[in-house]
Formats: sequence, C-alpha cells, structure tokens
Amino acid sequence: MSLNITNIKTSSDGAWQGDNPLNSAFPLLILQTILVLFITRSLAFLLRPLRQPRVIAEILGGILLGPSALGRNKQIFHLVFPSWSTPILESVASIGLLFFLFLVGLELDLASIRQSSRRAFCIALAGISLPFLFAAAVSFVLRRSGFDDEVPYGQLLLFLGVSLSITAFPVLARILAELKLLTTQVGQTAMAAAAFNDVVAWILLALAVALAGPSGPSSGPLVSVWILASGLGFVAFMLVVVRRVMEWIAKKCSSPAPERAFADEAYICLTLAGVMASGFMTDLIGIHAIFGAFVFGLTIPKGGEFAGRVMKRIEDFVTGLLLPLYFASSGLKTDVAKIQGAEAWGLLAVVISTACAGKILGTFAVAMMCMMPARESLALGVLMNTKGLVELIVLNIGREKKVLNDEMFAILVLMALFTTFMTTPTVMAIYKPSQTTRRRSHELQDTSQPELRILACIHSSRNVPSLINLIDATTSAAAKPTLHLFAIHLVELTDRSSSIMMVQRARRNGLPFINCFTIPGTRRAASSSNNYQIAASFESYCHASRVTVHHSTAISALHSMHEDICHVAEDKRASVIILPFHKQWTMSSGRGGGEGDGDDEGVENVGNGWRVVNRRVLDTATCSVAVFVDRGFSGGGVDSPEAAAAKKVCVLFFGGADDREALKIGCGMAENPAVSLTVIRFLGDSCDESDEAVLSEAKVNLAAEDEYIEKKVAAKKVVEELVSIVRGKGFQLVVVGRNGAKIGDMEEHQADNPELGTVGDILLASTATGTSLLVIQHHDGKEMKGKESVGECSV
Repeated sequence: MSLNITNIKTSSDGAWQGDNPLNSAFPLLILQTILVLFITRSLAFLLRPLRQPRVIAEILGGILLGPSALGRNKQIFHLVFPSWSTPILESVASIGLLFFLFLVGLELDLASIRQSSRRAFCIALAGISLPFLFAAAVSFVLRRSGFDDEVPYGQLLLFLGVSLSITAFPVLARILAELKLLTTQVGQTAMAAAAFNDVVAWILLALAVALAGPSGPSSGPLVSVWILASGLGFVAFMLVVVRRVMEWIAKKCSSPAPERAFADEAYICLTLAGVMASGFMTDLIGIHAIFGAFVFGLTIPKGGEFAGRVMKRIEDFVTGLLLPLYFASSGLKTDVAKIQGAEAWGLLAVVISTACAGKILGTFAVAMMCMMPARESLALGVLMNTKGLVELIVLNIGREKKVLNDEMFAILVLMALFTTFMTTPTVMAIYKPSQTTRRRSHELQDTSQPELRILACIHSSRNVPSLINLIDATTSAAAKPTLHLFAIHLVELTDRSSSIMMVQRARRNGLPFINCFTIPGTRRAASSSNNYQIAASFESYCHASRVTVHHSTAISALHSMHEDICHVAEDKRASVIILPFHKQWTMSSGRGGGEGDGDDEGVENVGNGWRVVNRRVLDTATCSVAVFVDRGFSGGGVDSPEAAAAKKVCVLFFGGADDREALKIGCGMAENPAVSLTVIRFLGDSCDESDEAVLSEAKVNLAAEDEYIEKKVAAKKVVEELVSIVRGKGFQLVVVGRNGAKIGDMEEHQADNPELGTVGDILLASTATGTSLLVIQHHDGKEMKGKESVGECSV
C-alpha cells in the first residue's frame, strides 16, 4: 500500500487501533536505530579477535543494511527503510555528524601540531602530495574511459585527491594503542603527521566543496570566489574572536566560585548552541555545516577542564547512538552491484593500488631520507594509509555535489574499507618494535651496587599519598639512595574522543615517555589537573627524599593493560610490582568505621575491568606482585612531622613462599624507626624447613620494640581469632601472603576477591576501614629466557 508522504504522522495510534507503527516516522526511526546498533555492535564483537577498529564494523554494517545485502530483498528493505524515511534518518544522522566533527575539533590540538618535528611535517607533506599526483593520473584515466564527462576535471581531481590522501587520526590513534606502538618512534611520528594531515585534508575538502558548490542559476567562478572568501573570513573570526570568548568561558568554569555548578550548565548549553550556530553559518556560506562545527571545536582551549566536561556530556550519546546512523545512511547509498563488468572491477583494483602506493611509497621514501630504519619507514607508510569517518564524509559530499556517481562512490567506499582493514595485520607482519633500546638501557645501568626497583601503578591522584606513605614505610633511610621507584599512571584507552584527547595531551607534554624527577626544575606544563597533580606529588617527594622517582603514563585498552605493566617491569628490572585494589576507600567513611567490602558509602569501585587487569598481572608477571588495599594509609609520610607516632604494621604468617616474601618485606619495614612491627605466626600441623629458617632470621633482626607472637588456635576458630587479633590491635597496615598455607576453617572460606588470597579476602570483609592491606605474591626471580615481547608497552 502506497503512503501519502504529506500524511505521515510522527507517532502511531498503536496496533490495537489497527495502525501500523512502521508507517509513522518516530517508531520507524526507533526500529532503524535498534537495527543499526545491533548490526554494528555484533560486527565489532566478531572483528575484535582480528584487532580491527570499530569503524570497520560500522562501515561494514552500513553496507550490509544497504542495497548491497538487505536491499536485495525489496520487500523487507522497503519495510524497514522506505524512501520517505531517508530524509528523517539522514537528518538525525547529520546532527550526530555535526557534533562528532565538533569532537574531532576538540581532539585536534593546534599547539601540539605546531610543536611537531620537522620530520613529521615532511612525512605528512609527502603522504599528501604523492596521492594527489596519483589522483591526477586516476582522474585522467577516468576521463579517457568516459566517466561522467559533465563533471569538471578540477572538481574530480580535488575530491579524488582528498579521498586518497586522508589519514584518519582518531582511527590511527586506536590502532597504535592496540598494537602497543604509541610510544615508539613510529607511533609518535605517525600521530604528529596524522594530526597535520587531518588539518590539511579539511582545508582541501573545504576548497573542493566551495568549487563544487555552485550549481544553480547564480553559479559561476565569481560565486566560488565569494564562498572561499566568506569561508576564510568565518575561520578568521572564529579563531580570533570566538576563541577568546571560549577561553574566557573555560576560565570561568575552572574557577572555584560557589555558583560554578549553575555556570557550568549554562556555559555548556551555550557551547552546544554554538556548535549548531556555527554549522548553520557555514551552511549559509555554502560550504557545509560540518565545517562550522569542526572550526568551533578548534576554538575551545585544550589545556583546562572545560573541554573534558563538554566531551563527557555528549561523546557517548553522539558516538554510541547517533554516529552509527550516519554509517547506515552512507551504506544505504552504497550499492556494490553498481560495480559491474571487468572494467569496473579493474578500476576498483587501480584505485586501491593507487591509494596504497601513493601513501605508502611517499611516506616510506621521506622516512628513509629522514634516516628511519626500513621496517619502521614501511610500517609508518602503512599506518598513514588508515582511513575512517572523514573518508566517508568526503565521499558523501562528493556524491551530493554530483562529482561522484553511484559506481565511483561504491568503489571509493570499498577502497576505504580495504585500506583500513589491512593496516593492523600488515603492520603486525612487517614490524615488531626493536629490543635494541631495551638491551642498551640495561647495559648502561650501573650495577656496581644493589638497587631496589619498585614499579607502582596508579589509577588517579588519590592513590599517590598512600603509595608514597607505603614506600616510606617499606624502606629505611639508608636504603632510599638505592631505591628506584617507577610510578605508572594507568589510563584506559576507549573508543571515546576523550581518550584520543588524552593521547594528544600526553604527546604534547612529552608523556607517555619516562620522565625522571631527580633533577630540580624539570616540571612540565600541566596537561590536565590529574596528570599534573600526580607529577607534582612525585616531584615533591623526590626532592624531599633521596628516592629516585620516574613518573610515566600508560595509555592502553584494559584488555591489554597487563601486558604494558609486565613489559615495563621486565624492562626496568623491577623486583616488585605494586597494584592498587579496584576499590578505593574515602576518608568520609572514617577510620575504624563500618565494615564490609564495598557496600559502605565511603567505597568507590573504579571498575571491574581494573580487577581483571590485576588478576592478569598476578598470572603473568615475572617478578613479585603486591596488591595494595588502601583504607586510610594516606596520612603524613612516616618521615613527616604528622607521623609522631609509629605506624603499626602487622605481618601474618601461615607458611609458604608468599608468606616468606611478606615476612621479608615486613622485616624491611622494621628497619625504619617510624614503623612498629608485629609478626604473628599461626601454628599449623606441620612445619616447613624454609619457613623455620626465615622465621629464625626474622627473630634475630627484630628490634626490641617489635613483637613476635605465635598462636596455636583451634581448627574451627582460626578465622574468628584472625579477625579478632587484627581488629583489637589497631594495625594501620597488615602484610599477608596471597597463597599462604591454609589451616583450620580457612579452607572452607570462599574468597570473593581471589586476587587477595584467602587471608586478604577474610580481612577485607571483616576488619575496620582504617586497616590497609598489602597482599604479596612471591616470584622466584629467575629470568625468563627466550621469551619474546608481545609488543612495545604504551608507557
């Protein structure tokens, strides 16, 4: 039954009244959105083992929903995607695209691009110039083959050149993170070159749209000149006037004024309105609405908190819900069946070959001239050939402007899909980060005197005071000059735009490279409040003590974060890794307050993903691992004036390698005069010679003010006695082994937190908030030989 478009209602009266919801605009849009999200998320899940970026799944999902697959069944296709719904779907998708391009503008830091090396500029320029020359050759071939003679050669050359020369910066960043290449020379150069490439591509696209714009009765060269002039004036106004306004707004939102909450809401709404107003202005000029949103994003300061707040408000809704609709609307226009005959498929092969050859050869040649190794140069060329959403935007605009017909549109979409899909497997095949630097760093290190090397992981600045306090308690004044503390700020890399902004900020400030704070005056400019607080805290600690502190940032996806931690531990020859527990206790819960493992108001769960990271580190680490449960250990350091009373530390000993390691750490704490140590041994039915030897040595080394207690407890009351002792003594830190011997009713305990072991889990569930835990897992320390690194760590 045909529908009169003018009579289409927004919502239906319901099936009970005989009204088909699919004949109404809003219910049909809901169904289309659900279908798009289901298809794209399913494909993303299936492609995850291949380490493909999500954009591949979204492009594929759009093609499958279009005439290439679903459209083969005309009845189903017209039921789900009738022709009258196309403008509605595209309008909603365009809103998502508008705000996504605003986020892209937020991601791009012009100051970071200006700081890029000359080598990155040369590589980016070569990666743009050679594809443009190849595009000129392809355009000539298309002309000779009779492709749409009505399209001016200049317009066709511009659109083909832009589509072949684009590098998708957000997609590239996620591929680099997935392959652990963010901090290699290849990764850093690729990021800098891709950012520059992105800006140039947008300028060229604006030029192409301006030249292709006039098509009405007022068309002509003079109109194109007016469009270009108006566009340049708009950009100048935005970067000079609007940028200062946004800097003032960002400063106001960062001030600690009481009315800040209301001001934040008002300014964020004003910013979102500014996105749409900028889009309207560029559409009025005759370029495209997305350019206005992109330029407006560039005007917002990247260094403060305001940009992060804006992103947090809109990025999930835009990238998770609205943006897939744009891929779907592009897929509805992509008909692979239009590529018919040997000539058309040959043209597809020529376009793919030209796109790959232009980018890879141009980048490879210049990288070799910049004295980069051949493998790194080739990998860099493949990485710079990554396409993404911007490619689809270029192609859609070219189709709207009648520069590309349906056949050429489908060919270029498949080209973008192929070049992006090949990036990850090709780079994995041709390039593995060299271990030369790692070996050289080992050779240069002075091993004339023993060193204690600790790798400490941090989720946020809240972990720093307790970590510093723990390090102070663990080492005596005599041992501090030989202590090297490697502190890593763990940052999750997701598909969010804010993750890419974090990568940009890290690159701008020299992170995530290792930054040593042993030299005064090495403080870097703040990239974000959290990073700055962490760096400043460690710098202050470094100057106040004789500990050598190295601070770094690890930016990686959670599923591979454990690889980064373990690789750094091997690289720095760490003797122990300290991991923060995935729950954080706030001081509002009170010392000695409520009990429980996470149901109190003062407990914050930073995410179960971090719990999985901890477990994987425990399973794969080649050194000892300590899980630190901080429940109020962040008072003044043991060497500080606030710590007039000694820290009360307890070691619980049941037997086994982990308990022996815990006892050794406890005895090391006892050498610090600001620590009062109590060793409590629970006697079992059998004794191990290794346990007896370690205990005998500990008894000799304990000071007079320290305590050594042996307990023989009835089998059914071990857990009760354990909890009672820890509660009654008021210990501030309890050190236990993860896999110590189990005696009595401990064997019946079902641990909710296996990473803490039986004793740690019992104490977490039953003791007061003021008692922190340090759970030790021992490693025999034998160096693993012949083990190949999976990839370079993102530190």
